[in-house]
Amino acid sequence: MMNETEKALRPGIESMPGLIAFYVGAAEATSSLSNVSLWTDLDAAKQLDRFQPMLDSGKPFVAMGGTFERPIMNYTTLWQLQPVSKS
Repeated sequence: MMNETEKALRPGIESMPGLIAFYVGAAEATSSLSNVSLWTDLDAAKQLDRFQPMLDSGKPFVAMGGTFERPIMNYTTLWQLQPVSKS
């Protein structure tokens, strides 16, 4: 189901100002899904709160017994790591 949802969400999310990256993952062991996105600022991140295709995409999951954590959590970056260059 999540792969089908990508078709409806990708064009709109990719066109949102401030998007850095958007990741979707699944954990088979816990039957859970997660979306993690990186944005230039909090206002850009909050676009997902009102993106109607995103809101609509949850309805089939709820109909099958899925639940969502609300409100959507947004975090300010405190620090980050990147691989160390080995040159």
